[in-house]
Amino acid sequence: MREVTVQELKNKIDNNEEFQLIDVREPFEYETSNLNGINIPLSGVVIEADKISKDIPVIVQCRSGKRSAQAIMLLENEGFTNLSNLKGGILAWKEEIDPELDVY
Repeated sequence: MREVTVQELKNKIDNNEEFQLIDVREPFEYETSNLNGINIPLSGVVIEADKISKDIPVIVQCRSGKRSAQAIMLLENEGFTNLSNLKGGILAWKEEIDPELDVY
């Protein structure tokens, strides 16, 4: 499974690179803090797979990287080949990029 560090994600954002960010946390978690990705909870990721791009890089994130890894495994079974996991999730983002970010 490919992984992207939070610094690599920040560079992609800063350079306006084309990619899609999918946040597989629950809506209440997303409301607390998010990185402006599309919120598709893990439980619905296969059902809502049509919202996920197949022709540009997709970074999947959650709180720590575990649920996003599960989501990637499920989506790869659906034929996705363009997915990367955000290593350490939003907790790593807070630690390395934005210490002011609210996380639980």
